[in-house]
Amino acid sequence: MYLGIDLGTSGVKVIILDDNDTLVAQASSALEISRPAPLWSEQDPSTWWQATKLAMEEIKAAHSDCLASVTAIGLSGQMHGATLLDANNNIIRPAILWNDGRSEKQCKTIEAKEPATRSITGNIAMPGFTAPKLAWLKEHEPDCFNCVAKVLLPKDYLRFLMTGDFASDMSDSAGTLWLDVERRQWSTQMLAATDLTLEQMPTLYEGTEITGYLSEEIATRWGMSKVPVIAGGGDNAAGAAGIGVINPNEAFLSLGTSGVYFVANETYNPNPDSAVHTFCHCVPNTWHQMAVVLSAASCLTWVTELTGYKDEKSLLDEVEKLDFSTPSPLIFLPYLSGERTPHNNPNAQGVFFGLGHNTTAAELGRAVLEGIAFAFADGQQALVAAGTQIEQVSVIGGGSRSKLWGKILASVLNKPLTYRKGGEVGPALGAARLAKIAVNNLNASDVCVASGIDHVIEPDQCMVNYYPAQHLKFQQLYHSVKAHFQT
Repeated sequence: MYLGIDLGTSGVKVIILDDNDTLVAQASSALEISRPAPLWSEQDPSTWWQATKLAMEEIKAAHSDCLASVTAIGLSGQMHGATLLDANNNIIRPAILWNDGRSEKQCKTIEAKEPATRSITGNIAMPGFTAPKLAWLKEHEPDCFNCVAKVLLPKDYLRFLMTGDFASDMSDSAGTLWLDVERRQWSTQMLAATDLTLEQMPTLYEGTEITGYLSEEIATRWGMSKVPVIAGGGDNAAGAAGIGVINPNEAFLSLGTSGVYFVANETYNPNPDSAVHTFCHCVPNTWHQMAVVLSAASCLTWVTELTGYKDEKSLLDEVEKLDFSTPSPLIFLPYLSGERTPHNNPNAQGVFFGLGHNTTAAELGRAVLEGIAFAFADGQQALVAAGTQIEQVSVIGGGSRSKLWGKILASVLNKPLTYRKGGEVGPALGAARLAKIAVNNLNASDVCVASGIDHVIEPDQCMVNYYPAQHLKFQQLYHSVKAHFQT
């Protein structure tokens, strides 16, 4: 048995996977985001640990025998979050998250201070990355900055509490802007650009390596043995391992709080100027590219609450009643948290265009689903422009439950979308698979295989015919209002 723990933005998911790759237990616990100022997005790391403990208690109550049989733990989690510890290993301040946009100025400062930033890291400096957050901290909260003894990514703070070790994996660390992504090692040049040192960083491991062992205290509390804890991966790389996207030109869409268009690569192939991310994969000698949409399923949650529906499904049921044989008069820009690919604009904001007296809640819902799909289409264009070939696209994340959204996405992207079993728990499943690889000395290609197909959604030809014009209108709208976004 293998335990996978995924620390997401909206909650912690825990699963147990058996040796036959069967999901035998799962539990989750919700998290909330704090937004104390415009562009800010934070969480208290203590809530991550509390949510993890609650999910583990649920697993223990229902599946104590499975838990006792676990032989290794894999970790995955939300990327980029700056989790700051002092010399006594105490949290200094709330973690600054991946969708925080306050450090735009510091991105420019870093690239000016280290002109080789893009060639070293393979990425353009973005406010979502970890390094600009520390540069912001030094400028605006110098007392906090001076107390920083360790900078950890979110899942690696859980690792520290579980094992006492300061460690991270390549895929998650690639999103800090401190990693030499081609050489898979910390860059002293990039650390110097933010006045940090190697001593303040965790030890690096490949995603399939053991970083430490569960402490006796935690093992006893959870009813487990002192099993090894595996490096794991950032949520997207781990999600790829969970559905078997580790081979060149394989891709997936992740419909979580944010949206990701992920493509695996066998070589390091950066193109930072297009705002495409180039990161290490969670398996050795493999890389990947991502186009990132900062607000995906979170937009659906927002419009559901805005229109007074009790849940997303209730709103989607009404959207399904609409006539999709003709285009909607509404366009929605889904930039509730700014945007990365292709705009790299933390100041971008959400926009509804085309409202009228007769606009209904269902039509707002449709516009949101289509707007997110158009943002993914922008990402697809950026990936293709970067020389990426995309042969097969799978779908994971909570948003994958909606077949209507799937039909919209397939039609906008003009590609069939494959929905695989276990896609909703992709990162946790991938983390468990990485644990299996590590303790059994297996090949990733033998373990990280594509899970069974649940269904395939083909593009709807009628929608394919009208969506290109809608997508162009979407792009033109962004450029028309760009100058009016807050600075």
